[in-house]
Amino acid sequence: MTLITLDKNSDTPLTEQIVLGIKKLIENRALRSGLRMPSIRGFSESHDVSRFTVVQAYDRLVAASYLQSRPGSGFYVVLPQVQSGRVAPTVKLDKAMDVLWLLRNALSQPAKDPAPGAGWLPVEWMDVTGIQRSLRTLAQKSGSYLTGYGVPQGYLPLRQVLQQRLGEYEIELEPEQILLTNGATHALDLVARFYISPGDSVLVDDPGYFILNGTLKSYGANIIGVPWGKDGPVVVALEKLIAEHKPKIFFTNSILHNPSGASISQAVAYRILQLAEAHDMVIVEDDVYGDFHAEKISRIATLDQLKRVIYIGSFSKTLSSSIRVGFIAACLPVVAQLTDLKLLSGITSSEVNERVIYQMLISGQYRKYLNKLHKRLQSCRVQILQNLEKLGLVPYLEPKGGMFVWVELPQHINVLEMTNEAAENQLMLAPGHLFRPNLEPSNWMRFNVATSHENKLLRYLQKVLSA
Repeated sequence: MTLITLDKNSDTPLTEQIVLGIKKLIENRALRSGLRMPSIRGFSESHDVSRFTVVQAYDRLVAASYLQSRPGSGFYVVLPQVQSGRVAPTVKLDKAMDVLWLLRNALSQPAKDPAPGAGWLPVEWMDVTGIQRSLRTLAQKSGSYLTGYGVPQGYLPLRQVLQQRLGEYEIELEPEQILLTNGATHALDLVARFYISPGDSVLVDDPGYFILNGTLKSYGANIIGVPWGKDGPVVVALEKLIAEHKPKIFFTNSILHNPSGASISQAVAYRILQLAEAHDMVIVEDDVYGDFHAEKISRIATLDQLKRVIYIGSFSKTLSSSIRVGFIAACLPVVAQLTDLKLLSGITSSEVNERVIYQMLISGQYRKYLNKLHKRLQSCRVQILQNLEKLGLVPYLEPKGGMFVWVELPQHINVLEMTNEAAENQLMLAPGHLFRPNLEPSNWMRFNVATSHENKLLRYLQKVLSA
């Protein structure tokens, strides 16, 4: 495999070209920490240079702390540490480097490129007209919200509407039990910072939300994966993990789970609550994809009524990734403390954004948009499932809503090589290992039904499967 391009006619010595080229790949996170480099012989043959040249380059990279030599094993990538006179930070970003690499690449990719691994709807699917209408309505009203900070818990009328919406799931609460945030990621971060100290054992979905895993690692948590089945977390495995690790908290994505597309059953939710009560464990129910489900099914919070469940929702996935509005619903003492943490870390969230969402909710525009979105996703889902079936690929299950289909690839396929090759052709995929708590190997892949109908993807999958 060729890592870098060398110019034998350049005035720059080949050794220097190799050192500079590999440094750049490591600094740009194209080569991740812990990755095994090609052997000296392999690099020599693939780049058509002498072994002596490679030895010199590798030695210089080891001396500069870009590579680590492990006798009898080879050379491995090491992320360079920035030296300064400052106190070492408590947030360990290097622990989340694979997540950061994916985010950088996904968010910097041109919008025109097909992204079957994306975790969001295509731009042209969003309700731009509805957002513009809400903005126009808002622009006609004067007020301090255009220039002021807003209130700590967020715009009260929106919290009152959210109270009614959660009531439709039979979750009974007051507006004072709701804290508005800058999207669900902000909500999860506030909860993580409040509850987690370095070294704490924390349960997460396996597979699950990779940004959450990266966040928890950056705070020094010991994250432990709970296997997911077709009706939620596998209860037998959860019980054993709780007994062994005694975690204080469990983060789980309950409805239209990312990446599997499964939804938790009422029986599993009830059993999880029993275990949480028996072991004094907090449950964080991440329900960011709930609005993609056409039915009003029960949540874990429905059974618990926010006694030990912290419920998180957002409009970033359905309405706008730019107008970021999410929320936390919990018991009053927890909301009060999370509100203080929000104040200390970011003062308040955007009331302008919150009012835009409020306008869309009370006008009925959001419900109309969701109805169209459910039908459009269903149509795409049927098409994608048919295409995968023709290729001999069987999904984990057929989701009842949402964007994602979770598919296992044949064992002979190297998913990482496949993903890297696709990226070189401007095709962003979402390999399964990114959704594992500690990036364990996986032959699964997540496809977004809204962005996986491109012929370019189908041709690529056909080529890989027939190789």
